[in-house]
Amino acid sequence: MKYVDLFAGCGGLSLGIERAGGELVVAVEKSDMAARTFYHNLVEDASDLRLWNKYVESPVPEQIAAKVLVRELDVLLKDEEAMQRLADMSLDVVVGGPPCQGFSLAGRRNPDDIRNKLPWEYLEFVRRTQPKAVVIENVVGMNQRFSSQEESSFAQLQQALAETSPGYVVQGVRVNAMHFGAPQHRPRLMIMAVRSDIADAAGIVSTGTLWKSDFTDNLSYPLPDLAPIPIVSSQNVRTVADAVADLSPHAPSVSRAASSHYLGEMRSNDWKLRTTAGKQEHNHVPRRHTQRTTQRFRLYQYLANAGLEQRVVNRAAVLPDSDALLYVKTQLVDAPLPAVAPDGTELASTLDDLCNLVLDLATKKHSQRVLGWQQPARTVVTLPDDYVHPAEPRIFTVREMARFQGFPSSFEFLGKETTGAHRRRTEVPQYSQVGNAVSPWLSYAVGKRLAEILGDSNVEGIGSI
Repeated sequence: MKYVDLFAGCGGLSLGIERAGGELVVAVEKSDMAARTFYHNLVEDASDLRLWNKYVESPVPEQIAAKVLVRELDVLLKDEEAMQRLADMSLDVVVGGPPCQGFSLAGRRNPDDIRNKLPWEYLEFVRRTQPKAVVIENVVGMNQRFSSQEESSFAQLQQALAETSPGYVVQGVRVNAMHFGAPQHRPRLMIMAVRSDIADAAGIVSTGTLWKSDFTDNLSYPLPDLAPIPIVSSQNVRTVADAVADLSPHAPSVSRAASSHYLGEMRSNDWKLRTTAGKQEHNHVPRRHTQRTTQRFRLYQYLANAGLEQRVVNRAAVLPDSDALLYVKTQLVDAPLPAVAPDGTELASTLDDLCNLVLDLATKKHSQRVLGWQQPARTVVTLPDDYVHPAEPRIFTVREMARFQGFPSSFEFLGKETTGAHRRRTEVPQYSQVGNAVSPWLSYAVGKRLAEILGDSNVEGIGSI
């Protein structure tokens, strides 16, 4: 199953497609940071930064031959010889996640609007190579209508792909990575499409409506022809404990035991990576915080474990001093004492001490939350600061975030871990690579379904969880 990955990022989509029998022809990614991680894990060693920088400066034909093009997509589209070679290969699948929010069919008339430029370039690549199948992934906000006169960007993009020569049967789906094996609540929109001649021959049709994934015991069958097939039941949803309990000495023993099956998946060599799984966990470097921040994280953990509202810390920051103490004391009157954090640190021995601690650590930053051991993680994002570890007074490491996504242990993220706010427009550090990625569990389900449709025989079976 020959495929091309456009807007490839660090390789989340490709990783699942590869496990489903895919064979990479070329990946296109403009960020040299994300492209380096992709190349390092799926093509060749890129750990030597000097050699990688030399690769980035190499000519376009050399990069295409080496399978990773570190350029904007329009550079490839302007290379007539390269495009003709790709068209002559009879590609099976083109996948990718072009930024599509704000996409409009009217955008053809305004090619300078970046919201329209990139998805139209994606469709232009499809038109010129005519792959058998196409996958487009994006965020759920793309399905919002911004005016009563116009369909959502998602609906318009489906129409545009359906009308792209030689014509495609398209199915819109709203999928959640936790239904496909990831220990993370991650809703996403996807367009699954098959070329019209293939769809006609195979009797494949679209429902014409948005299909939403669910747990296996809640699904209505039969599923749409082009829907990726969920494998997780509501009784077996994977959790934060499954994903990362083994990495924490302060995790409850029952949580560490629960993680063993998922660990087996993460260390399996079924993921078609350049390196094989070992005992070493790459990218697991705990972040350092100020003493004040560390103490606030301990307070959040204590409140979460005691079933108390964390917002008391935020509310105390906006109330006048005369009201704040009374409010905090009212909220914490039933708090268990002494107040002890999961790492054994005693925070307060009396209610007065606890109230004073809350007032001292009060902050208006209300987005930070402790993740619970027994629930799926919240959606992994590019900024790591909002999610607090359930047992250690810190945010999650790159490896822990990658576990939530479903990246195997031998997948190594390269480059700097984080970057300053003013550099985020141009740099894609490790945390951003993880947060921008498609969950490999979801992309594996997508790849499996396409392989079945296209008659590929290289698909390994996987049962329900």
